[in-house]
Amino acid sequence: MMLDRKAVSAEVHAVLAPGHPEQKPSAFTPDSRQAWVRLVFALLIGSIGAVGMWAVVVVIPVVQTEFAATRGAVSLAFTLMMFGFGLGGVITGRITDRVGIVPAMAISIAFLGVSNVLAGLSTQLWQFVAVYFLIGLGTSATFAPLMAEASHWFERYRGLAVTIVASGNYVAGAIWPPIVNFGMETVGWRWTHIWIGIVCAGLMSILLLLLRAQMGDDQVRNHANAPPPRVDLKLSTNTLTVLLSIASISCCVAMAMPQVHIVAYCGDLGYGVARGAEMLSLMMACGIVSRIGSGFLADKVGGMRTLLIGSIAQGFALVFYLFFDSLASLYLISAMFGLFQGGIVPSYAIIVREAMPASQAATRVGIVIFASVFGMSFGGWISGVIFDATGSYAAAFANGVAWNAVNLAIVVMLLIRARMNVARTGPGFAT
Repeated sequence: MMLDRKAVSAEVHAVLAPGHPEQKPSAFTPDSRQAWVRLVFALLIGSIGAVGMWAVVVVIPVVQTEFAATRGAVSLAFTLMMFGFGLGGVITGRITDRVGIVPAMAISIAFLGVSNVLAGLSTQLWQFVAVYFLIGLGTSATFAPLMAEASHWFERYRGLAVTIVASGNYVAGAIWPPIVNFGMETVGWRWTHIWIGIVCAGLMSILLLLLRAQMGDDQVRNHANAPPPRVDLKLSTNTLTVLLSIASISCCVAMAMPQVHIVAYCGDLGYGVARGAEMLSLMMACGIVSRIGSGFLADKVGGMRTLLIGSIAQGFALVFYLFFDSLASLYLISAMFGLFQGGIVPSYAIIVREAMPASQAATRVGIVIFASVFGMSFGGWISGVIFDATGSYAAAFANGVAWNAVNLAIVVMLLIRARMNVARTGPGFAT
């Protein structure tokens, strides 16, 4: 009995066609074991790749001495690093939305490795400052795009997943300052940068290959059947992006004061740079707890309420810095500051996923995070300028409290608007 080739071919094409009941479904499902494995790789990549954000904080006093510069001038390295980090987040976020996280991350790794080597080779302050812009670009894909990518791997535990990925930034803050300080004391800040570039680029490349193997055909997703946003604030996507960006600038100007200057502050008080590095490490370690805890909270009450709680708590902690400066109290306040503010920035990514289209997730998260790092970079720089002008960090802490109040006002306004829309649309409306 002879087979009709055309009939067989037609049947094969029918089976392979999308939607056919005999077609093999995708192996990946949200919240699965595979999703958690991906999350582990993402956390490790973020923890290594964020080294540039914390290395500069530790080396500020040494670089200031070597180049005979002002505190404000050296702080520009942090400012440009954060600007590169934010701008790179938008660019790599767009790349992620179009072709996936793997190519975006590969670009970041290349920038991170080369720029750290160049930082170690810099012979003038302007070179050191300029290279930190490239280090920021190299760090960019490890935060906003990676948070947005992880949000697609989970539904039930989306808030927790986003905050776990974001915790990579704080894991880096907990482990890297003591390592950088040790390297600086052992081989100098130049060779420390060179080794950071070589080792981090190598480790991140290996982890990226492992993540790529885990993702398989899911590296570039189709958003055609994505569910609509859970929250409708009756605002256009662009308007909400602007409001969240202003809020994130404000909270991060406040956040930058302790994070950027705690090492130098301890040196000025006579406690030594090493004590300041320990406080920064403690702050970031407590921030990890805060970030993961805020993820659990966001899955229960939503991103906006989580952001409100974090904003109130951060302002509370900043006030304590105005009144206490003993060594023991600074350790305690730094731990408290980390516990209070760790969940703020990831809350913006959660709000974006709750209130904006999934197809724009990485790009919109990148824009809002760009605003937040602009706030961090401006906050780090202006705090140095205020110190140069007053000879004290007291006014810089007060400046942070004022900016935090602006953030709080915007969050309260969005929550009021959300509650008004709940009243109009009924209790089923998610916030």
